[in-house]
This record gives sequence, C-alpha cells and structure tokens, in this order.
Amino acid sequence: MSIARTTEITASSKKSFEDAMEKGIKRYTKTISGVESAWVKEQKVIIKGNDISEFRVTMKVSFVLKD
Repeated sequence: MSIARTTEITASSKKSFEDAMEKGIKRYTKTISGVESAWVKEQKVIIKGNDISEFRVTMKVSFVLKD
C-alpha cells in the first residue's frame, strides 16, 4: 500500500505558463523525491502598464511517502 501527500506550490515565469510549470516542478523535485503528478489549480498574469510582466501558476503536487 502506498501513501501520497499533496502540497501546493506557486511558480512564475516571464515567458509563459508552461515555463512556470516546468520551473516549479524542476525546483520542487530537487527537494522532494517520489513526485508522481501535478494538477494546475490556478493560472494568473501580472500586468504592468499594458503588458503582461509575469505568468504565475499554482499547482498541487503529489508525491509518494517512503515506508
């Protein structure tokens, strides 16, 4: 039997939502092993002037706890 834990993380990028997701997962897996999935909970943009300055993604990331 496996037990998984889910935590919420937020990552950002100046390029795209996809880049924000990749950066967030890459950084998260440096610290946590056994990551199996991520669910995008929220996407939003930060606007400065009339331009998008940042893409932000909030994800729920699941990893399996070791015995």
